[in-house]
Amino acid sequence: MVVMESQVQLKKGDRAPDFELLGVDSKKYTLGSFAGCDAVVVIFMCNHCPYVKAKIDAINEIQNRFKDRVAVIGINSNDPVAYPDDSFDNMKKFSEERGIKFWYLVDETQQVAKKYGAVCTPDPFLFDKNRKLVFHGRIDNAMKPEDKATEKTMIANIERLLSGQPIAKDFDPSIGCSIKWKK
Repeated sequence: MVVMESQVQLKKGDRAPDFELLGVDSKKYTLGSFAGCDAVVVIFMCNHCPYVKAKIDAINEIQNRFKDRVAVIGINSNDPVAYPDDSFDNMKKFSEERGIKFWYLVDETQQVAKKYGAVCTPDPFLFDKNRKLVFHGRIDNAMKPEDKATEKTMIANIERLLSGQPIAKDFDPSIGCSIKWKK
């Protein structure tokens, strides 16, 4: 397991790169699919990473708390040939087993991850209603799978965004397994 910190490619104010990806519900989604939302959280993730597994409840909490105003979108960009646990069929199983309430999409070409500059799982990005980046970074301050969060970073930043308050830091790196790139 290669552990990495998220890195800056998209900067505050950059527009979210669009995509057209298949979800575990067998429907295709683009950024436009979430046009009615005040914000979008895009999280690069996968099924096998212990860092992601440790964050599923926290990600579901974000979706449940802001469900009418914020779309939470998980995107799996891992190579399923090298990592069969991250195949589309296993994404469906993982979603069902873990009670995932947010959208979970597959990035088969890995081009979406590259456009966003995602490097680890989880690697979260928060965009405003105009789909401009306002925050890239951690979901909470539990940086190891066994840690317990004492600060809900993403929830606090979403609350600030929705109430019109500034977000103090636009980048606060996440940490997790490296995205498994195709060879």
